[in-house]
Amino acid sequence: MIKRTLITAVVLAAFTASAPVFAGVTPEEAATLKSTLTFMGGQKAGNKDGSIPTWDGGLTAAPAGYKAGDPRPDPFPDEKPTLQISAKNEAQFGDKLSDGMRAVLRKYPDSFRIDVYPTHRTAAAPQWVYDNTFKNATKAKTTHNGLSLEGAYGGVPFPIPKDGFEVMWNHLLRWRGESVEIPLSVWVGSADGKRTMAVAAKDDHQFPYYYKDGSGDKGKNSEFLLLRQMQTEPPFKAGEQILLRDPLDLGAKERQAWQYLSGQRRVRRAPTIAFDTPDFVASGMNYFDEVFMFLGSLERYDWKLVGKREMYVPYNNNRFVLAKTNDVLSPHHLNPDKMRWELHRVWVVEANLAPGKRHTVPKKRFYIDEDSWSVLLADGYDAEGKLWRAQHAVPFVAPDIPAVVSTTMTLFNLQAGTWLVNNLYTDQKGAYKVVPRRPESYFSPDALAGAGMR
Repeated sequence: MIKRTLITAVVLAAFTASAPVFAGVTPEEAATLKSTLTFMGGQKAGNKDGSIPTWDGGLTAAPAGYKAGDPRPDPFPDEKPTLQISAKNEAQFGDKLSDGMRAVLRKYPDSFRIDVYPTHRTAAAPQWVYDNTFKNATKAKTTHNGLSLEGAYGGVPFPIPKDGFEVMWNHLLRWRGESVEIPLSVWVGSADGKRTMAVAAKDDHQFPYYYKDGSGDKGKNSEFLLLRQMQTEPPFKAGEQILLRDPLDLGAKERQAWQYLSGQRRVRRAPTIAFDTPDFVASGMNYFDEVFMFLGSLERYDWKLVGKREMYVPYNNNRFVLAKTNDVLSPHHLNPDKMRWELHRVWVVEANLAPGKRHTVPKKRFYIDEDSWSVLLADGYDAEGKLWRAQHAVPFVAPDIPAVVSTTMTLFNLQAGTWLVNNLYTDQKGAYKVVPRRPESYFSPDALAGAGMR
């Protein structure tokens, strides 16, 4: 028995030693973050024809007189589209469009189009985030086969990524502030063109990974996302709450999730708020890991880094955020008159179902902005390999943070003809408002119970 135990221990030790551990880049590679690359890892130079300009520091100056919580104005109000892409000409631009957006153009030929504007590389971050990113470049590593993160803090963990896991960690840990408050609504659309507000709510997001006064010491600031949501409409949902806490060590720990049900006046654990569980906040129209384009653990997929390409993506959509809800919603999609698309370089990551895992969407493809590390486009394929789901984000620039913020997103179920827009900020005061950091106790089950109401 003792001999068998020793053999087992040796085998386990050997397996652990041989398990992939992806480490940071060399000091020589990291030095490019101060020369040919931006401080966040994007390619500093523009493209050959100048349609993508050189990154010159991003947009970091808030308008004169701007106060926290004020609407962020459109920094390019006088610009007009330089190109319009519709079902009639989309084939000409197939190399710069996702499969999903091409499918949406063909599905709604009379109403959907892509208006392309001049490209502005507005993404930026504070200097301390740049400094941390430079440190992370040589120190950050993934463990547990890419599912956990070590050695990174307060900046992009992998500004010079080597695999798909690292790119997706960059998305999960993209810079968007330290603590924010978000009033929002979620709208769902049916195949016959009718739309309904699924919920209105207030989100509080906090990012311990980006606490300016924190540290990367193991055991401290070990979570990267604290999210608490209070639903306010419709009446039968008013008072319901959700709490999520996501750890950096997702390979060994699970998301901590709770739900407060106002009708029952009780808080319960909610482990199913993850992966391909239908999102009840959005009437089940998307899966929980499709929120914010992708959210949660990487464990269900193998993540392949395909490369980088130039694509038309939503960007700098401040005008959209300033518009009224009725003005941005069309029967089957967002109003193209209010959307802004630009040509940017994106990383392409393909996700295929991992051995022994299950997911309703067994294959996905993600397109991640090189400057902000936000997923801007995503396609999902069914078990037969047919295109099923198409997503696009609605990022806007917040020079007061400074950051390009990407949380609003649209998802099309191409086979059912339904769609939704999640985390819509329009008609909301203080959209994505930077607020003082809240105490840890605010993001606790006890806090949900204490704030319960009906």
